[in-house]
Amino acid sequence: MGKILVFIFDEMTDYEITFISHLLSADAGKEIITIAYEDKMIKGRSGFLYKPSRLVDDVLDEDVEGLIITGGWYGQTKPELMKLINNLNSKGKLISAICGAGTVFLAKAGVLNNVKYTTPIVEWTQKHIEIYGNEDPFPRENFVSERVVRDRNIITAQGIAFIDFAIEICDWFNLFENQDDKENFSKNIKGL
Repeated sequence: MGKILVFIFDEMTDYEITFISHLLSADAGKEIITIAYEDKMIKGRSGFLYKPSRLVDDVLDEDVEGLIITGGWYGQTKPELMKLINNLNSKGKLISAICGAGTVFLAKAGVLNNVKYTTPIVEWTQKHIEIYGNEDPFPRENFVSERVVRDRNIITAQGIAFIDFAIEICDWFNLFENQDDKENFSKNIKGL
């Protein structure tokens, strides 16, 4: 059973990661390990409460298959998360992020510098400055205006594309028999 880390934080947009967490846990037999900076209850945008399984500091050297980071308006970037992202990237492990905060963390860690990516943050506004800091961390020359982008071991997605995000992560883990299987799954889930 492989382990997948899911970084959680207050006011996270939790619907963006519940579907992929379900698929990986129930259908792929992965162990989902929620991680946070502190051992405290976390309230998602849905109002649901979450308790992290571990702290980011405690999983820096954990043998895991990947990391999933959800979106939201959250700007606390601590060195331990940057270290975790870079450790996993150096090992070619899955690093996936959706929506605003998720993609900001990857940008601040520098892992988007040499890959194509997407983000809903197409311009650095005053609100972004107030939450994330003055400097736009995104390498804009690598931005692709798509719902989901997979480049090597990095998967990024727009917040509205949480189903596409989940499907791409499942594809990363070879959970589809072939491209037709992937497309049929997508059509079935989306009701097409």
